[in-house]
Amino acid sequence: MAILNFLQNNHDVTVLHFDHRTSNSMYTLDFVDDYCIKNDIKFIGGKIREDKPKDMSHEEFWREKRYEFLDLFTDAPVITGHHLDDCVETWIFSSLHGTGKIVPYRRKNVIRPFRLNMKRDIALWSNMHTVPYVEDPSNADIKYTRNYIRHELMPHALKVNPGLYKTIKKKVIENGC
Repeated sequence: MAILNFLQNNHDVTVLHFDHRTSNSMYTLDFVDDYCIKNDIKFIGGKIREDKPKDMSHEEFWREKRYEFLDLFTDAPVITGHHLDDCVETWIFSSLHGTGKIVPYRRKNVIRPFRLNMKRDIALWSNMHTVPYVEDPSNADIKYTRNYIRHELMPHALKVNPGLYKTIKKKVIENGC
């Protein structure tokens, strides 16, 4: 919401919202839809319409379906809210699987210009500018690998390397902002 608020001050924006069909997704959808109505912002929603294949993780399935939706919008850049915390978590996740990937700046029409900003700084900006936002409660559910990394592994990784964010930030810069 902070990024939407920031962008809408200087740009004509359309909100693309993708429903992953989590237990709280309707609450999040209603929150974003209400914000768009109150601020006269065009809103386009998409959602998962089929069940997850048994041989695929929830995260992989959600990512695949989300990008299928975002790939439909080729007439303008699609800006996501990926931040530095996402980059660190992705690097840890992918390193544990042997690849050590950095979230790229661009994927087709999707760009991620906020990868150098920490999530806490974006939340602080929201609070300073009284921008309402919602945290999907499913983000706390550690049955999902990404959340397990965020809530369980990150504190340990930061004990091993207190400069982990700085290290990954350098990698993000090296890979192009």
